[in-house]
Amino acid sequence: MKYVAIIALAVVSLPALAAAPCPATIEVTANSEVSKSPDRVFIDVGVTTEAAKPQDAVARNAARVSAVLAKLRTAAGPGSQVMTTRYSVTPKYRYASNGTPPELEGYTATHMVQVRLDALGRIGPVIDAATGAGANLVQDMRFTLRSQEAARTEALGKAAVRARREAQALATALGLRIVRIVSVEESRPVVVPVMRTQMAGMRFAQARNPTPIEPGPIEVSASVTLTVAVAPQAR
Repeated sequence: MKYVAIIALAVVSLPALAAAPCPATIEVTANSEVSKSPDRVFIDVGVTTEAAKPQDAVARNAARVSAVLAKLRTAAGPGSQVMTTRYSVTPKYRYASNGTPPELEGYTATHMVQVRLDALGRIGPVIDAATGAGANLVQDMRFTLRSQEAARTEALGKAAVRARREAQALATALGLRIVRIVSVEESRPVVVPVMRTQMAGMRFAQARNPTPIEPGPIEVSASVTLTVAVAPQAR
């Protein structure tokens, strides 16, 4: 848990407080951060194939992707989601060092699929199933939370409590008392997902041991700026 307090005191001297037409104020900004264990992951896997003709690259790609999708759905299990996120067919050129125009070598077909998993224990088997069926790309593994609202509310509440505590501590130290809350400004809580980026080749398909994956915590941060009116303490 971390927080930072930024304090602004709009007061010059204690005698001026009673005569001032506008109340003196203290402004405090408090940040709070909470950590949560992820319960959802998005994994991007894909197949890239090459051939001299575009239709051959497409046909080879389609055959391998069909096999990958079948294995993915089985390994991912119920409650998962599998969908295409990117598909492309692009020419591949050979570039010479002598400055001559590039020469067309063939075509590359790429089909990327995103897998959404709520059962994090299936991450390794899903990757192994995909690569074993012909996937040769594994990219952008992103861990997040299924329900982020509870974490956002917790972070925001902690920031508000700390802002009030800081304002009270400052007022007491200066011989003042908090009269009322003038304003409260909150920043939208930020959820920082955990990213894992991998480039997987055929070596994954040939691996004998299951792929181990260790997700890190999800950091949720929030900020609250509290402005309170203050006056001298009663004597």
